[in-house]
Amino acid sequence: MKKIKTVLIILLCMVSFFGVLNLLSNLPDFGKADNPIHNQVYKRYTENSMEDTGIPNMVTSIVLDYRAYDTMFETIVLFTATIAVLVTLKSSRKDQLNAESNSEKKEQE
Repeated sequence: MKKIKTVLIILLCMVSFFGVLNLLSNLPDFGKADNPIHNQVYKRYTENSMEDTGIPNMVTSIVLDYRAYDTMFETIVLFTATIAVLVTLKSSRKDQLNAESNSEKKEQE
């Protein structure tokens, strides 16, 4: 059973590695004019942000007006991750305290 797990893990790593290599080979060439970075959204954000939002800071207008839902969901994900870490740390501390008290009880007996 242990050999099968090892083979499956190695196979998964190889498939992941070649998948990443395939994705990297399909990226557009750096610096070309037809790259996706040079599209209409970028031009609209940089040229019309003051008129559309009324906010003088371009970064603030993009983050809080154009991409407000994205920012909200990123905040939710970070908050959820923080809660998960706190719950994990709290439960592991309780387990550690329980283990210590059990070992003390066994020593007293």
